[in-house]
Amino acid sequence: MCMLAATTFRPTSALRLPFSRRARLQIGLFLLAYAVYTVARFFTIGDLADATQNAHWIVALQNAVGVGVESSVQNAVDGTWVLWVLNRLYLLAQLGVIPAVLIFLYNRSWAIYATLRNTILATWLLSVPVYGLFPVAPPRLAGIGIQDTISSQTGVSLTSNFSTSFFNELAAVPSLHVGFAVAIGFALFAALKNPILRALALLWGPVVALAVVATGNHFVFDAVAGIAAAVAGYGLALMAARIRIKRPTPASLGPAFAEA
Repeated sequence: MCMLAATTFRPTSALRLPFSRRARLQIGLFLLAYAVYTVARFFTIGDLADATQNAHWIVALQNAVGVGVESSVQNAVDGTWVLWVLNRLYLLAQLGVIPAVLIFLYNRSWAIYATLRNTILATWLLSVPVYGLFPVAPPRLAGIGIQDTISSQTGVSLTSNFSTSFFNELAAVPSLHVGFAVAIGFALFAALKNPILRALALLWGPVVALAVVATGNHFVFDAVAGIAAAVAGYGLALMAARIRIKRPTPASLGPAFAEA
């Protein structure tokens, strides 16, 4: 009976901690990194006049190469259920989908989870200086006839004092909405086995790219820059993962240490 009692009560101590120590460490690391990124992004807010001028430069560049499609895309989905969905996908993509996917991958594949986590952290690190050096107004603030569909159709104002206290609305380049969506798509593709789900995972990036353009939050240029930033972040994450700090062995420290 004593042995039975002991085996019965052991699991109850584990139930007190729903997350393992490693899981709590990962959550703390991610929250700390996001807090630092948010503060850094806030302090890199540029001048609206400069940001608008840079936005007009992007418009001219896109028109020159034939990809200035923001107005056409928004007009095509305006008043349809598609825009209703895209508005909400934009709001969920960063603060909803990314944590959910990281949790899923943490339980599914540590290697894929760690790669995606490091890619996100490295991309944040690379993007902050760009926000400060190259502020860009989103299409909805650039005075080019693009409307803010999220504020007008969901009731969530992206230009209120409350919302702008938490993000830099002139940090349109690179679009991490798109960059992270593409990274998530490839990570899920690698983790999943079902071919249909794998195909759907790869569609997440293009869907988010459509959302950021249709809602007036990013230019096509921003989306391309976001993908480039994520690729650079992935490369930086791989480089960091390959760095190994070699601990000195007694033999490498000399005969005195070798004999100890």
